[in-house]
Amino acid sequence: MNWVSRKIHLYNVTMGLYMLDWWERYLLNIIILVLLWFIFYNGSRMAAELYDGLDPLPSLRFLPL
Repeated sequence: MNWVSRKIHLYNVTMGLYMLDWWERYLLNIIILVLLWFIFYNGSRMAAELYDGLDPLPSLRFLPL
């Protein structure tokens, strides 16, 4: 058993997926991937909004011209 097969087996045993049928396992994995994508996508959008809201040089804004 190579390293990838061991990790897949560990994932199946840890998450309790070993007792599911193949189609139930694929369905659950797709749902988990969609949820992870949603979390990372919205997290990156929120981080970008927070970064855009930061003022890099706030002291230079009020200098007289």
